[in-house]
Amino acid sequence: MTRAGLPLILSVVFSLAGTAACGGSDGSSSGADAGPKRIAIITPSHDNPFFKAEAEAAAARARELGYEPVVSSHDDDANKQDQLIDIAIARKASAIVLDNAGADASIAAVEKARRAGIPSLLIDREINRTGLAAAQIVSDNYQGATEGAEEFVRLMGESGSYIELVGKESDTNAGIRSRGYQDVIGKYPKLKQIARQSANWSQSEAFQKMETLIQGHRDIKGVIAGNDTMALGAMAALKAAGLGKVIVVGFDGSPDAIASIKAGEMKATVLQPAAAIARSAVDQAHQVITTGKTGQPEKQAVNCVLITPANANEFGVFARK
Repeated sequence: MTRAGLPLILSVVFSLAGTAACGGSDGSSSGADAGPKRIAIITPSHDNPFFKAEAEAAAARARELGYEPVVSSHDDDANKQDQLIDIAIARKASAIVLDNAGADASIAAVEKARRAGIPSLLIDREINRTGLAAAQIVSDNYQGATEGAEEFVRLMGESGSYIELVGKESDTNAGIRSRGYQDVIGKYPKLKQIARQSANWSQSEAFQKMETLIQGHRDIKGVIAGNDTMALGAMAALKAAGLGKVIVVGFDGSPDAIASIKAGEMKATVLQPAAAIARSAVDQAHQVITTGKTGQPEKQAVNCVLITPANANEFGVFARK
């Protein structure tokens, strides 16, 4: 963010604050409470179908419960996230549903919302602090990673060379999934990891990394990736190199990954129930708004589900049909 852009951001914040404080359409001056109750929904970029699905699910549930959803993206930029939290506070949001921009970098933003009396309900990614968020609802990434790794080991026949593609190094989930993979695969000495590289959750970056890696490793037997976008990028590079039979396993349960599995390309993925988690966060936000409590512990882990060709038809957009 340039200095030149800061006045514009601040003008937006104060403009929205003024809008929230002005009277209703009848000319009254009853304040923000006269307007609709809002739930701010802030996620990473909707270019990733996972984040788009959770934002859409949260927004739909908010509308069902009578709230105006205000959806935005921080693009994994902690400074932009901070500005969006300021806007939510200025608009007097009743609650914030947040897929945050970093386990440490997001602590101050959640704390700021709390001081303003606005509960934050975190989805998908935790922060490295308890007692600030009303809820932290995440997939059990370790459980999901171990299930994915067990399927990968089975598909590999417990032997052969493989590559691991890791997510954004600053993302807690990237480390947890990688640890789950290694805790399982490491038990099989005939499985040889020939490379481990971050592709930052990106399909295009995974394609480029895989394209380079296979130049010296055409005998590769498998690829295990920290998310589906990287797995799909790797799959595309392998197919382009005439290596389409390489075993590729991902994580997220995206519709594109499921389509790839049905087409006989990717072999498996692990569903994170993003839509269900997002709806649950909005339900719990409503509970906090109406009763002062979520009725649940702050930290909540939701089990992931292995998807293979045998059950791929049972799943839709980050959820069971």
